Amino acid sequence: MTLVPSTELSSRMARLRQRLEAQAPEWRAALVIGKVNLYYLTGTMPSGALVIPRDGEAVFWVRRSYTRATQESAFPDIRPMRSFRDVAAGWSDRPRSVLMEREVVTLAHFERVNKYLLVEKVEGLDPHLGAVRAVKSPWELERIEAAGRIHQQVLEEVVPTLMAEGISEAELGADLLRIMLRAGHHGVARVCMFDTELLMGHVAFGENSLRPNPFDGPGGVEGLCPAVPLFGSRERRLRRGDLVFIDVGCGVDGYHSDKTMTYVFRGDLPEAAVAAHRQCLAIQDAAATRLRPGAVPAQIYEEVTRDLSPEFQANFMGYGEQQVRFLGHGVGLHIDEPPVIAAGFEEPLEAGMAIALEPKKGIAGVGMVGIENTFVVEPGGGRCLTGTNPGLIAV
Repeated sequence: MTLVPSTELSSRMARLRQRLEAQAPEWRAALVIGKVNLYYLTGTMPSGALVIPRDGEAVFWVRRSYTRATQESAFPDIRPMRSFRDVAAGWSDRPRSVLMEREVVTLAHFERVNKYLLVEKVEGLDPHLGAVRAVKSPWELERIEAAGRIHQQVLEEVVPTLMAEGISEAELGADLLRIMLRAGHHGVARVCMFDTELLMGHVAFGENSLRPNPFDGPGGVEGLCPAVPLFGSRERRLRRGDLVFIDVGCGVDGYHSDKTMTYVFRGDLPEAAVAAHRQCLAIQDAAATRLRPGAVPAQIYEEVTRDLSPEFQANFMGYGEQQVRFLGHGVGLHIDEPPVIAAGFEEPLEAGMAIALEPKKGIAGVGMVGIENTFVVEPGGGRCLTGTNPGLIAV
């Protein structure tokens, strides 16, 4: 089992405090409850809360399981709790204004917390934690790079061997998940979008990659059923000439990479679809060269997309109502993190950020062409962590 080193935890806490001092100078205390953020700051994922006072050391309160938390976490002050009554009793000088994860904590849970803490004002902690988490340490990048190597090997080399005429999307997805797990994938693809599940990602044949779905991304999927619009259909089976679209996350020790690969099964695509795919590759490369420290995501988006023809922009980054307005997104403990390569994102990139670029275009009667790879921001431009195969792999 890989544990987060104490040096990582102390560095993350110091960077969060520095961010709050710079961007929220009036802050008095922060209260972290979301399990992924707890893992980031403590190295374990229990039910509990992390109290971070401005003037004093942080205290990690754990309800379930305190025993496991003490075994997994190198955090210096871990205390057991039965309810937030214990947190209130151990936090005598608590302020009336607190920073909390407004994107994570539900109203009902806040009411249970506030029964004892008596908070009068809540400010958002999410943008500050997101900005700190966006810059990965070498320890974190090792895990993302390991996920990227699995991604490259499985999607570029193994997946073509799994395809057979008549196999369903769900069957191919199940085979893919089994192989990724055996290669080291941690088994889930976590998203931070509210009330959203992903399972692993999208496995779609032909027109199913254009199917509208609730996930905020350019690709489509039929899914297993209306209650689980995820993964792939049990009914849609692979036919000669199909475009196969696979967009899945891979993770190691909690950290993700993101990759999309396309295949052509025993046939050829129309030349217009191939040309659109090549243009998506050129867009990815143009954006990747701009992934340098100091570059502004909104400027990257504008520079790369401003000269696209109206014809190409139709169904670019999604088909019909599925169209989205970004080119890429951060990846880490969640597969959809800041920063976003889109208009309105003005905070400059920093070295060590991991960003998935995913230019894609829907083609009527064919499916979703394009590419997605994960890059790390470096002085020389984005360094790809998930492979360089251009896609449309002939099977």
